[in-house]
Amino acid sequence: MISLNYKTNFNSTFANRGMSLENDLNETNSYYRTYDIALIYKKPTPIRIAKTDYKHMRITDGFFESPSTLDYNGVYKGRYIEFDAKETKSKTSFTINNIHKHQIDYIKKAIKHGGIIFLIVRFSTLQKDYLLKGDDLLKFIDENERKSIPLEYFQRNCYELHIKYSPRLDYIKAVDKIIIEK
Repeated sequence: MISLNYKTNFNSTFANRGMSLENDLNETNSYYRTYDIALIYKKPTPIRIAKTDYKHMRITDGFFESPSTLDYNGVYKGRYIEFDAKETKSKTSFTINNIHKHQIDYIKKAIKHGGIIFLIVRFSTLQKDYLLKGDDLLKFIDENERKSIPLEYFQRNCYELHIKYSPRLDYIKAVDKIIIEK
């Protein structure tokens, strides 16, 4: 396991862990932007509006225009970063079916073009978060018949992230290590 140790500024009983992974990442990215550390944003899902009720100022019908790629993207230290946030309630593994085929194809292309691509996976029941590099995800899929990635794989091969006060889920320290590896 590659652990990133952090000092926390609050009780580490995980009392504050009720927030979703997406909320934690949005708060973290806001911190990065505020302190000029990185420019990372959540990408909006492309939706086509079909019908609108102008009288009540609301959308009454719409559909997803195209499959989305990954959840977040931006720039850090001159490098393009893109990642997806995934959660599982499983205590033993992360199901690969949680990653759509078009996302896997996109990850391959983004890596080919030099992007730093990864998943942040939350094992919500275990209160554990991991950063899984895109290269490692693709390698696991290519080399295994399994339909899921075991927790042990995350513990041995991924960066464990820890919740803290601010920034909430500081994944940039893992990205620094990925940059050094390249």
